[in-house]
Amino acid sequence: MRIGLDVMGGDFAPYAIIEGAVDSLKFFTGDDRLVLIGDKAAILRKLDEMKVEPSQFEIVHTSQVIEMGDHPAKVFQQKQDSSIAVGYFMLQNGTLDGFCSAGNTGAMFVGANYTVNVIPGVLRPALATVLPCIDNRDFVLLDVGLNPDCKPDVLFQYGILGSIYAQYVLGIKNPSVGLLNIGEEESKGTPAVKAAYELMKESSGMNFIGNIEANQLFHKTISDVVVCDGFVGNIVLKLGEAFHHIYKLRKLRDEYFDRLDFENFGGTPIVGINANVVVGHGISKRKAIMNMVLQTCNVVHANLAQKIKEAI
Repeated sequence: MRIGLDVMGGDFAPYAIIEGAVDSLKFFTGDDRLVLIGDKAAILRKLDEMKVEPSQFEIVHTSQVIEMGDHPAKVFQQKQDSSIAVGYFMLQNGTLDGFCSAGNTGAMFVGANYTVNVIPGVLRPALATVLPCIDNRDFVLLDVGLNPDCKPDVLFQYGILGSIYAQYVLGIKNPSVGLLNIGEEESKGTPAVKAAYELMKESSGMNFIGNIEANQLFHKTISDVVVCDGFVGNIVLKLGEAFHHIYKLRKLRDEYFDRLDFENFGGTPIVGINANVVVGHGISKRKAIMNMVLQTCNVVHANLAQKIKEAI
């Protein structure tokens, strides 16, 4: 297994990225290889500072960086020797099994469209994240930011994509699917959400349990998969981060709230593309980067992209 890591992406790149890469090495076994993609001089300088032998990694030098404020569609074509572009080209030619980055999310999505492409039959790829419940189980939430406005058939398909993710990455048999809404009644919600409800209810291949209200999230597991558009999902995700931040500021100690720390998840996979790609938070530091790499390994081991191809 070969995992590519964008060393130049994120607010604290490249040094926090390299620190996280070093920490992840202890989880690699056998022929597993972590490929560092970025400024070789900076990588070697940091590894020397950390007293880490560079031969433990494969290093691929790139001369350009896609910045967080760059326009995704334009910059991917303009910066072909950037760490994001090179990572995607390596995925495309089969020299990587997975790729992860805490860099420009838009560029990561555009890169997928330019290289590995969307799986035929997938209407819109999604960012899927895993969030904890108080009963020590997790649920999959999608979309969390890629598509802020979704049509009913896209929301319906998110239920399928989320089910595949829950089954093969989390190991949940016949995962239940809920639709995030402002009420449990079928008549509640926007026209798109109400139409998606009807599609899900009529599907024989989805374990649909109905609408889920926001005050049911994070409690005892109501639904293994929660579906929403990227606008709503991103707000839910950031709200969870806000509560964790408040909890830390107040110096509280609780095992459950520790699990809300985004650093423990590392990143969110792009589901629905012909490759295994994980996108990390732009503010990721050492621990989050390590977990982003490990999350990518989990997605590769689950063969998620292939499972989605077969299902769709």
